[in-house]
Amino acid sequence: MIDAKFALVSVWSYGLAGVLAAIVTLYLASGWQTGGRGRAMCLAAGLSALWGVLGLGYALTGNKIFLSASLLSDALRYGAWFLFLLVLMKPEGTERDASPGRYGWLSRIALLLVAVGIGAQILVGLGLDFVLPSARMALFSSLAMSVFGLVLIEQLFRNVSPDFRWSIKPLCLGLGAAFLYDLYLYSDALLFTKVDVDAFSIRGFAHALGLPLMALSAIRSNGWKRKMVISKQVAMQSATLVIVGVYLLFMASAGYYVRFFGGEWGRALQFALMFAAMLFLALLAFSGSMRARLRVQVGKHFFSYRYDYREEWLRFTQALSSQGGFVGMGKHVVRGLANMVESPGGALWLKDPSGRFFAQTAYWNMPASSATEDDGSSLCKFLSESGWVINLEEYRSLPRRYDGLVLPSWLVEVPNAWLVVPLTTGSELIAFVVLATARTKIDVNWEVNDLLKTAARQAGAFLGQMQASEALLDVRKFDSFNRMSAFVVHDLKNIVAQLSLMLKNAERHSGNPEFQEDMLMTVKHSVERMRQLMLQLREGATPLDSPRGINLTDVVRRIQNAKSGQGRDIELVIQDRVIARGHEDRIERVIGHLVQNALDATEDGGDVWLRLDREGDNALVVVGDTGHGMSQEFIRERLFKPFQTTKPTGMGIGAYESFQYVHELGGKLSVDSTIDVGTQVSLLLPLFDNGLMPPTAQSLGEVT
Repeated sequence: MIDAKFALVSVWSYGLAGVLAAIVTLYLASGWQTGGRGRAMCLAAGLSALWGVLGLGYALTGNKIFLSASLLSDALRYGAWFLFLLVLMKPEGTERDASPGRYGWLSRIALLLVAVGIGAQILVGLGLDFVLPSARMALFSSLAMSVFGLVLIEQLFRNVSPDFRWSIKPLCLGLGAAFLYDLYLYSDALLFTKVDVDAFSIRGFAHALGLPLMALSAIRSNGWKRKMVISKQVAMQSATLVIVGVYLLFMASAGYYVRFFGGEWGRALQFALMFAAMLFLALLAFSGSMRARLRVQVGKHFFSYRYDYREEWLRFTQALSSQGGFVGMGKHVVRGLANMVESPGGALWLKDPSGRFFAQTAYWNMPASSATEDDGSSLCKFLSESGWVINLEEYRSLPRRYDGLVLPSWLVEVPNAWLVVPLTTGSELIAFVVLATARTKIDVNWEVNDLLKTAARQAGAFLGQMQASEALLDVRKFDSFNRMSAFVVHDLKNIVAQLSLMLKNAERHSGNPEFQEDMLMTVKHSVERMRQLMLQLREGATPLDSPRGINLTDVVRRIQNAKSGQGRDIELVIQDRVIARGHEDRIERVIGHLVQNALDATEDGGDVWLRLDREGDNALVVVGDTGHGMSQEFIRERLFKPFQTTKPTGMGIGAYESFQYVHELGGKLSVDSTIDVGTQVSLLLPLFDNGLMPPTAQSLGEVT
């Protein structure tokens, strides 16, 4: 008789599994789910119900006939689930020729495992041994079937189209959990040479919990439609899972014989072997060389082409899209190309901006090098003209294939140098990558060459675009600097003109104390202006200090006095004393420029006036003259454009600078002019605040 506790748990466990499986079977058999896939699942659910009922019978009676029948139905149940999964994976229509070898191979393995499992259970029931003890063979076959079931589920889930994955997910989760539980149960039994009674008693619960999920998939699916797409990544994962399963089976067998023949040391030796096996498995899992060899073998024996081009291109494009400047981009390029051929490292040589040589700008798992390669060298000419990927191993054995190519000494000295990949943009060689020897033996055939050359062209385009972007940024910086320099030169021209006039007058008034005092003030002011201009040239066009309040009355008076010292009279009208917002030196320069233009455009005897007033929330400065005037076309199309002027010796910068600065402050500059009549320029500047400085009696209505 079986243990009472085991019997009670098993009754509920296997009874629940049998009832739920029977309900799923009735649902599938009701006609709601039709087609081969529905019938295959109905068969698997029916055999699962039979397995649960037989397990329930053994739990209630303890009769070993029920146990043997339950174990035999378990093998048949596994076979039915394999059939269902294979039917879901079976190619259809135009897909039938896509992977018939893979489907047939999986079908034959499933048939073999089920046959061995049924045979082992029959031998157990008859009490016969064949090669191995029949009980041991039954455990091996059950473990192998659980591993193979996980392989089928993994391939099914990872290869279905995204729209079908939603409906297949519950099935994969429920059935996969059941297979995973069996993997633990039988692995433990093989390692410790006995079945865990507690784990075996609740096995029905484990399988019963997955049945509602399987039923949910049956409800979600519409005739079990699917679109299988095999990928290299999935094949790699499946192969890894199969290898791990075979390895575990082998180590379980070895552990059994170590314990069997080890005598009193058997159990200790078995634990030592188990620990060593797990450590060795971990080393293999983290070994880049082993993964590289496995990828090469999978691509070689299971696919017509070595690469999954979609995955390669997505990964390479994502790497190139990463940020980090030339150094970061270069490292991404090297890693992307290296991963395509299982290379552990490499380095990038990029053309210098001068275009005369190539220098190393990025490296990955390869020593840094200061070596450069001239643009006209044999290596660069060969890469540019042929576009070939140079295989250095092939070059050493068959140098005639490379048409007189002479390798530079620094390349020969690079440790483990293997491939030289040219990166081009258009017909220009922009860089080349040197890759280290691969982790595993790889035949560099036409497919490898084509992939590397195509990826290199894309990388070259990215690097060329980045170079062009940085060059454009430099051009913009220089353009900004040149524009600022033009403003500075324009102001220096005015300062030079002022100093020249002062020197000219010094010959006649050198003995006049008032002139000497005025000359010193002029020199001091000119030196201060030049210092400010040099500071502006060094720091940038934007003034260092923020806008502040400016007394425009003082500004316009200084301008009037400065022009009077040059022998020109300006009529000054101050209607109101206002405080404007801005930078005093720049405001003075703007108004002074407008006044100077008015003076230059007016013949002797003509009038030039300067009026200061308030208009709403703005200060109003009006500069007028009775000079030559300007046409409306010139005002509209040329006046405020840089390098446009009507003066024979003018630079065309002052009006442009004034216009830009006034608009930066939020003001406005307008021009009203008629040819041979005169010009009036109105300048509106925002007030510093709404209050006005207290006017004096002399300032109101003052006319000078």
